[in-house]
Amino acid sequence: MVEATQLDNPGLFAPPPQQDRSSELGQEDFLTLMITQFRNQDPFEPMDNGDFLGQLAQFSTVSGIESLNGSFEGLAGALRDEQALQAANLVGRSVLAETDVGYFDGTTAVGGAVALNSAATNVQVDITDVTGQLIQRIDLGQQGAGTQQFSWDGRNADGELVEPGHYQITSRVIRGENTESVPSYVRANIESVTLGQFGGAMTLNLAGGDSLALSQVYQII
Repeated sequence: MVEATQLDNPGLFAPPPQQDRSSELGQEDFLTLMITQFRNQDPFEPMDNGDFLGQLAQFSTVSGIESLNGSFEGLAGALRDEQALQAANLVGRSVLAETDVGYFDGTTAVGGAVALNSAATNVQVDITDVTGQLIQRIDLGQQGAGTQQFSWDGRNADGELVEPGHYQITSRVIRGENTESVPSYVRANIESVTLGQFGGAMTLNLAGGDSLALSQVYQII
């Protein structure tokens, strides 16, 4: 004989509770905010690694590491796309970059600038060749605070046109009896850009074979 037994637990056959999707939404929101932050960041002052890790530490989820891997692969792809877009916009542009080397192509003057935090009695820019021999000295005279431009026409002190090539550019500021070396910002043309690996910084490839880190750029012209 079959006996029917009443079950006192009515929840035994209740439908399974719906899975809490709050963690999934939190993950999507986090990645969306991170991508937006990367897109809007200043390329000359990118997010510090410590800040990035700090944001990761604040992000909590019940999802496993494996589910995050795919999400971060998508994030990495989005960042690469953004970096490639920035790179494409730089090709063909000119920049003022903090460097002590300028390239003279045989015809075009080499331009640059010196940034002064206060007025100066005189500003001098020396052009030397690879052997260290002084080729030309440019006296800008008395200058006020701010960015002061200079230009070298490719000629030596005797007025003779020098050979094409790389030349060292050093600047100094004279204030009364005091002389102080200051950084030189040299104008250069960007021919191509090399994207950094794994989100690293871009490298700017210049006319004449030189290269610069994006962090060396003082101004995009």
